[in-house]
Amino acid sequence: MRSIKQPGAPVTERIQSVEARGRALAFTLQAGLPLLEAASRGLAAEGFASGVLNFGRGAFAPFGYVMPALSKTGENAAFYSDTYRPAGVTRTKLGSMTLGSRHGAPFFHCHGLWTEADGKASGGHMLPDETIVAEPFEVQAFGIDGAMFAAEPDPETNFKLFGPVPATSSGAHTTSRAFALRLRPNQDFAGCLEAFCKAHGIARAKIHGGVGSTIGARFADGGVTEPFATELAMSAGTIAPDASGALEAALDVALIDYTGGIAGGRLIRGDNPVLMTMELVLEVLD
Repeated sequence: MRSIKQPGAPVTERIQSVEARGRALAFTLQAGLPLLEAASRGLAAEGFASGVLNFGRGAFAPFGYVMPALSKTGENAAFYSDTYRPAGVTRTKLGSMTLGSRHGAPFFHCHGLWTEADGKASGGHMLPDETIVAEPFEVQAFGIDGAMFAAEPDPETNFKLFGPVPATSSGAHTTSRAFALRLRPNQDFAGCLEAFCKAHGIARAKIHGGVGSTIGARFADGGVTEPFATELAMSAGTIAPDASGALEAALDVALIDYTGGIAGGRLIRGDNPVLMTMELVLEVLD
């Protein structure tokens, strides 16, 4: 399987996880607010301080983002581009967000694909402090109680990355058992989730959120992304038994690579290793 050497030594725990309770919900982001504030308000109104979001068509202006890029210093296996600030209204095709805390304040990690006002198709990593909701739009969310995504230094990748940590319950109304997860580099995305579910006695699960990166990508329809550095957003994901009873992860994603190539579809199981990180919430169904 493909792998990329990281600047730091791999830690023993390859899947960072915290069990929690949670609930799926939908709310509308308010126009005129920074995306971070609008998303935080929506979750907070339901009693949640952390969670994940997925959305389709949204509108933003101003809008700021970065794309994946090669590392200029060698201090990281890959890095970010300079900041892009397209004029006019940028309209998303899809996006996925992890919302948690950094330095004790709300923060997010959000990837997506979009079309800029001049018609340019692009994607990448949205900037919390430079992205303003231009028109109200609905998002699908999953709030978690008893866990929190917190940005902490990660010596393996030499980045500050979101990972789940235990949190005091807020008493929010929840309906499901859930696990907040972060997958570490150089392990197959689907294989990780299947092994995790098997180890925890989970027969069926639904994925909410899904923000991270893979080492290129291999798709079930035969599509291939060769450039190794990507920014990936999940559009859907499930883990369920196949015809033989073995657990099988179905992972639908969209991504942009560091050359600007855009791709999407269902990932092949066993051939899509994580590059830097993969954050998501597993809602336990069985």
